[in-house]
Amino acid sequence: MKWYADRPVRFTRQLIADLLAAGWVALWIWVATTVHDRVLELRAPGDGLVDAGGSIRDAFTNAAGKARGVPFVGEDLAGALGNGSKAGETLTDAGNAQIGVVEDSAFWLAAALVVVPVLFLLVTWLPVRLRYARKAANTARLRDKPDLLALRALTSLSPRELGGFDGDPAVAWRTGDADVIDELARRQLASVGVRA
Repeated sequence: MKWYADRPVRFTRQLIADLLAAGWVALWIWVATTVHDRVLELRAPGDGLVDAGGSIRDAFTNAAGKARGVPFVGEDLAGALGNGSKAGETLTDAGNAQIGVVEDSAFWLAAALVVVPVLFLLVTWLPVRLRYARKAANTARLRDKPDLLALRALTSLSPRELGGFDGDPAVAWRTGDADVIDELARRQLASVGVRA
């Protein structure tokens, strides 16, 4: 594979396109991490519920423990206070559930913000680069076969470019005119940015 052209103008365009592609990916990674962090800030109410639920649970658990020492009604009182501990657990579970939803949302939103633009880039930019790399590498391998390059030039150059030759370049190719064959080969190499 030949990823970049030998000719400076085409090489510069390809390099700029590749840098823009890398910048595109970096931009969306930055956007995704920023959005991820902002969405995670929404877990604050869930953290508050977990803290409040833990405090309530601990308070009722301590009170139930102390109530057991009260004569005659200690066990009944401890059982009643145990229900308060369950309410604290319920709050803690609700807070953890909210935190889980926020964290999952942050992850999947960030993933989508990276995957969709990168897939768009891979579908649009990558095939063009791969097609060029294959074509340039295959054409460069033919540098020492000017007849084949000239034949390819006859089929791929524009009519305006072919009309610029003195006489018919196809006839010159068939008769083995070395100057025309070399010029056609040079133009074919130049069309993909490869030096002759």
